[in-house]
Amino acid sequence: MGEMNKRERAAVERAQSGQAEMLASVERWAAINSGSRNLDGLAAMGSELADAFSALPGDVRMVDPAPVTAVDEQGREYELPHGRHLHLSVRPDAPVQLIFTGHMDTVFPVDHPFQQLHWIDQDKVLGGPGVADMKGGIAVMLAALRAIEADPDCAANFGYDVLINSDEEVGSLSSAALIASLASGKKAGLTYEPSALPDGTLAGARGGSGNFSFTIHGKSAHAGRNPRDGRNALVAAADLALRLKAGMDDTLSVNPAKIDGGSPNNVVPDLAILRVNLRPVSTEDQARAERLLEESAAAVAREHEVRIERHGGFARPPKPMTPPMEKLFHLVQEAGRDLGQEIGWRATGGVCDGNNIAAKNVPVVDTMGVRGGSIHSPDEFMIVDSLAERAALSALTILRIVHS
Repeated sequence: MGEMNKRERAAVERAQSGQAEMLASVERWAAINSGSRNLDGLAAMGSELADAFSALPGDVRMVDPAPVTAVDEQGREYELPHGRHLHLSVRPDAPVQLIFTGHMDTVFPVDHPFQQLHWIDQDKVLGGPGVADMKGGIAVMLAALRAIEADPDCAANFGYDVLINSDEEVGSLSSAALIASLASGKKAGLTYEPSALPDGTLAGARGGSGNFSFTIHGKSAHAGRNPRDGRNALVAAADLALRLKAGMDDTLSVNPAKIDGGSPNNVVPDLAILRVNLRPVSTEDQARAERLLEESAAAVAREHEVRIERHGGFARPPKPMTPPMEKLFHLVQEAGRDLGQEIGWRATGGVCDGNNIAAKNVPVVDTMGVRGGSIHSPDEFMIVDSLAERAALSALTILRIVHS
């Protein structure tokens, strides 16, 4: 190990010593299906995590999700149920405040065939649903905080909020307001997504992401007798998709993904729903994307004589590499160097709750979780030794943020 003071070294050693307990937690948690729409599984996972995080001081509570609506294939808006979120508040009056976030949900629904843990390399590489993304990360977060709390004098210098939401994999729509509220005013944030690469590389700058549904209302007519009296919603939706796609460039990705609607061949369709995802690299690109959406919809409505309703928004704002963010990344890199870990970072097109924290002008490193890979697939894996590695990295990083 490199240059660490006595207190730092002790916290790091405590964090590293918890590897067996962390692995046991991951194995137990990954055996619970907590797909984003599996409310029973999320409730079970939330109960497990509430028990685990009760080892820390402060009050653990389960927070009801904010209302979220979606648009069905008939263009009707409906409420989309979500699970509850875990929130822990510790020493809210301390002079230095941090935020730690994770998510209990996975991308694997209750009927997905990938449900079992298995050893890829005995005692070294564990495969299973959510082991990397991010039940391993939650175990790392908890171990690091417990290591620091074991030294009361060390812990007394800062307070923090822990948020583990139930909907990160589906955009954090029911937890976005809670993330924003808890992040506001914090000195820094750490989020426990898995590393961007199995070697431990962190995700640096991230683009944003917005999902939209456009419901197009036309006018039906007989396709043979009086087709000109109709207003074809399907054609209007296709035109809108092409116009939006034409706005794509190097810093704005536009993906028209699906059109619902249509009618029998002998009827002019009066309803269509276009689903589209946009990913801006910067806040300026997001503003440009908003203009593209507004102007394209207005032009299509006018030219096709249809009515268009828009639903959705940019749930993930872009996360640029600002000077405060770069300073935090260098602090993590230096902590890694003192632990014998080479830490680098790179920009990525993926999004996560780190985007939402950064939108509150809070520097954040959002890939402090385990080393692993093949996330969102039946080949997902976690490198077991990274539990102790990353817990040590977090513990040292937290102490240095507090005293920087």
